[in-house]
Amino acid sequence: MSGSNKLEGAADKPLLLQQMGEEQAAIAERVQRSLAVVSNGGRSGGAGVVWSQTGVILTNAHVIRHRTPQVELTDGRQFEAEVIAHDQRRDLAFLQLPTADLFPIARGQSSSLRPGDWVLSVGHPWGVRGAASAGSVIAVGRPSEQVGRYEGDLIQVGLHLRPGHSGGPMVNAQGELVGLNTMIAGPNVGLAVPLKVIEAFAQEQFTAASSDFI
Repeated sequence: MSGSNKLEGAADKPLLLQQMGEEQAAIAERVQRSLAVVSNGGRSGGAGVVWSQTGVILTNAHVIRHRTPQVELTDGRQFEAEVIAHDQRRDLAFLQLPTADLFPIARGQSSSLRPGDWVLSVGHPWGVRGAASAGSVIAVGRPSEQVGRYEGDLIQVGLHLRPGHSGGPMVNAQGELVGLNTMIAGPNVGLAVPLKVIEAFAQEQFTAASSDFI
């Protein structure tokens, strides 16, 4: 490579990084309208995701902790939610809000994730609303060791999850839901429940519901 080509390549790097940053910010912004704050009446809480237009919110079972959860939407509206499905083993819960004009998140396919794929997790770490953290997939499947009381497959990702990310969406490069942030496995490793596990849970709980809900 000639000296001029090396200089051109070096000059392109900041532009590439800027473009990547803008695309990541655009994805995070798009996800925000389907994001919620879920409080359990105690000192802790987390995030939630709009699952259906009819007021159904997806979150972690450990976020609500058997309490009557309060949900705040990105437009500032606040509701007391009804817990309509709950599973400690898969750390999942569905909540019902008394409203039907929400923006459900687009859904992708967690089964197509591969090690190295880029993902973005959004939540409210340490109370910071709508914070985003990006990383790459390490593995998808059942962990070699038991992770708490959780049973089943997990998405293992190299990114920073913190308290408050729980219940928030993990999305792919198209901004589609592929998992639900659920726990921290180390300083730079986060775990998420795959979308296929969530959809199986929804099918079990709401077999008579419309296809739009499931």
